[in-house]
Amino acid sequence: WYFLFAYAILRSIPNKLGGVLALLFSILILMLVPVLHTSKQRGNTFRPLS
Repeated sequence: WYFLFAYAILRSIPNKLGGVLALLFSILILMLVPVLHTSKQRGNTFRPLS
């Protein structure tokens, strides 16, 4: 079930090249989301203990 999202993307697009490009683009988006996240709130590791 780890690759179920990839199977769903490849099955939903009838063109093979389009399906592969959509799969690669979706993986690229998932990898870029943490890099492009610009939130002003930091995690608990940056908060002082006082």
